[in-house]
Amino acid sequence: MQNILKYIHKRKYELLLIALIQHLFIGIFLTDLPFYTKIIWPVNMVLLGIASMGVFIEKGHWENILQKILFLLVVALPIALKFFNKNIYFFLFLNIAYVLFFMLIFWEVLKFLIKPSYINTDIISASACGYLLLIEICTFLMQFFVYKNPQSFKGLDLSSPANTYIDLVYFSSVTLTSIGFGDITPNAHHTKLIASLFGIAGQFYSVVLVGILISKFSSYKSE
Repeated sequence: MQNILKYIHKRKYELLLIALIQHLFIGIFLTDLPFYTKIIWPVNMVLLGIASMGVFIEKGHWENILQKILFLLVVALPIALKFFNKNIYFFLFLNIAYVLFFMLIFWEVLKFLIKPSYINTDIISASACGYLLLIEICTFLMQFFVYKNPQSFKGLDLSSPANTYIDLVYFSSVTLTSIGFGDITPNAHHTKLIASLFGIAGQFYSVVLVGILISKFSSYKSE
């Protein structure tokens, strides 16, 4: 067990990056979305929770406790979906839990990116993780408002939780990258403003990240 934890800690950002990619984009390879909701989603969250453990090893006591609580929540919630799939309050709680979980990881990744004065594979992997975590946060925050008010967006497929999630991953990705195809659009003042905020956040993250990487690379070359 100790060796496993050491490996997770050593490869934390690579493992987190792989877990985030498969969580966001595994739908590319799936046609059976009910199977995704019942099986793949819970498995995804277990993998994400395990991958996120490495980020919190050697962190403070309260940070580890909070991570464990949120980890248990985000793993338990998709499993409980089959019992509460008609309860709107369950979906609202689920999305808030996911937003908090991904915000906590994003904060730790951001702290790591700012601190070291060197550049290596961890820095590159953590940089990519930060971008994907912004997509996760945007997706679940938007999903919260969709379940609160289905008219919050135009063009969303609301036929199943899996379809709604995949559409929002797509919307969040094109918003943060400022592509904005326009086939899915915010239809309420709060979703319009949140989409604008995340569009700015995506651009700001990219600009700041480039500055951080250039600074670290220059420092590395000087040394």
